[in-house]
Amino acid sequence: MNEVIAKLYDQALALEGNGDYVAGELDPVKFAELIVQECQRQVKEYFHACGDIGTLSDYVILEHFGVEEE
Repeated sequence: MNEVIAKLYDQALALEGNGDYVAGELDPVKFAELIVQECQRQVKEYFHACGDIGTLSDYVILEHFGVEEE
């Protein structure tokens, strides 16, 4: 598994009420949101030198998936 995806997967593991991880349970919604946010971050960094084009592109990604910027 790609290192970036593995990191996002770990961040999306479900937590119990006491803050402990639930063994092997992935929060699929959280995982999807983290992937979208990572895509947005990469677009933003890549197009940073392009001004409005980059800003618009990363906004469109978040808006399309209905995800808030982190």
